[in-house]
Amino acid sequence: MADLWFHQATSRCSDWPLGRVLEAKQASALTVSVVIPARDEAATVGAIVERIVAELAAPGVVDEVVVMDSDSRDGTGHIAAKAGARVHRTMAVAPEAGWFPGKGEALWKSLFVTRGDVLVFVDADLTVWSSRFVVGLLGPLLTRPETLLVKAFYRRLSAPGGGDRGGRVTELMARPMLNLLWPELATVVQPLAGEWAVRRSLLETLPIPVGYGVELACLLDTYQRHGLTALAQVDLGARGHRQRPVEELGVMAAELLAVVHRRRAWSRTGALTPLLRQFDSDAGWTARAVPTMERSPARSEPAYYRGEASNAC
Repeated sequence: MADLWFHQATSRCSDWPLGRVLEAKQASALTVSVVIPARDEAATVGAIVERIVAELAAPGVVDEVVVMDSDSRDGTGHIAAKAGARVHRTMAVAPEAGWFPGKGEALWKSLFVTRGDVLVFVDADLTVWSSRFVVGLLGPLLTRPETLLVKAFYRRLSAPGGGDRGGRVTELMARPMLNLLWPELATVVQPLAGEWAVRRSLLETLPIPVGYGVELACLLDTYQRHGLTALAQVDLGARGHRQRPVEELGVMAAELLAVVHRRRAWSRTGALTPLLRQFDSDAGWTARAVPTMERSPARSEPAYYRGEASNAC
């Protein structure tokens, strides 16, 4: 089943030329929001916003570009706004619902301040990329009504100055878990990819982990509710981004385990321990917090309001 899905649901970015996607968007009458979650990404966020605005918003492929600024201290929000994005401080959106640090929180809060029928998520730390990423992700959603969520995959570039190509959490945690527990998803090439697209009508019904587990949770929940036919993936070519230290990757892996814990019968074993103990031969033991909180579906929130652009920076 996994191999059949791969051949039927996988396309390349070149399969979706700009003109074809723009024509499909106009025929569908759907609107598109690009959302960029960011925290202290002043070095890269401006160029990302500028390119999307110039190359996609101007011709009408994208209707709005929104940056969700998660308490940045380096001017990320100011730079993004100057580049042409509408910027919202995550903690100021729907304040009655509270605030948690984390990527998933930013994506959940973006539902409250965007208008698009389709949301495309793009990471803010990209160094090698193309606006064609957005176009490719939109292709299956705008042409196939049965498609609800589209994942990117790409060739990872080595970090500047050497180093690995990234994808360590994918290869050491996410892929083994999918192969063992959800083998039908074994041919999802990059289940944790930060570039993905989704219909609002789906995302607003899903529980959203506040941290790094958001991509895996949305993939699993979409599959379990709607089956493989709701999923697609697009090869976007090459991608480069900032690499994370291994200590941070350990916390990310623990967050993925928390996501799986909630979606398997293991949950009967008791509450999750929200700390990861790590050992360093020089510093000794440290304990890092593991975000395990999940937001309820946005549609169930009294504060949920679609399309009102309040709390902007």
